[in-house]
Amino acid sequence: MKIGSVDLGAYPVLLAPMEDVSDQSFRLLCKRFGADLVYTEFVNSDGLIRGAASSVAKLNLLDIERPVAIQLYGQHLEAMVEATSIACEAHPDIIDLNFGCPVKKIAGRGAGAGMLRDIPLLLKITREVIRVANCPVTVKTRLGWDENSICIDSLAEQLQDEGIAALTIHGRTRAQMFTDTADWEAIARVKANPRLHIPIIGNGDIVTAEGAANAFRKYGVDGIMIG
Repeated sequence: MKIGSVDLGAYPVLLAPMEDVSDQSFRLLCKRFGADLVYTEFVNSDGLIRGAASSVAKLNLLDIERPVAIQLYGQHLEAMVEATSIACEAHPDIIDLNFGCPVKKIAGRGAGAGMLRDIPLLLKITREVIRVANCPVTVKTRLGWDENSICIDSLAEQLQDEGIAALTIHGRTRAQMFTDTADWEAIARVKANPRLHIPIIGNGDIVTAEGAANAFRKYGVDGIMIG
């Protein structure tokens, strides 16, 4: 699987971006045990452009953890664009946009999975971030806001049209948070769309080696992400 020029080989396993978990020490540990691509904790675009120490510190990358992606979140177009320019100065291999975080303090103010309630803005942010980024831009999102607004099938096509290099799908809606079971059939449906040519990465409920192998074998995804 390739994301832009980043070649992750066959059946890649990616470390999910997790706040207060995927710091540099944890990324290096996961890299040692075989993670093919690691992500930073998600970085608040508003905090980054203000120079907040906690946000700036997350941009500290080491060559031994590469390839590494910086994940940004926010709901303000100008802040996301400016934050992308700042993040690119750290020379990440990938910039990832967080349109999937379900926690209330993020989604409730329109960021993370909250962006699924304003698809035109989500697409505009994606378009403008790609315009200023000097590396591949990817997206991580969910199936939709709730069961009455599943949008991933059309959204995947729209995001590809905007120019993203890969799409990670968590197989739940925002309303589900982390309850119930991830819907891998929905992820497989997106992957089977003949119009899509970007890599599709599946995420949700992979807790065993057998489950990881099954995600590739049964659902046909290009990569899997583990949190």
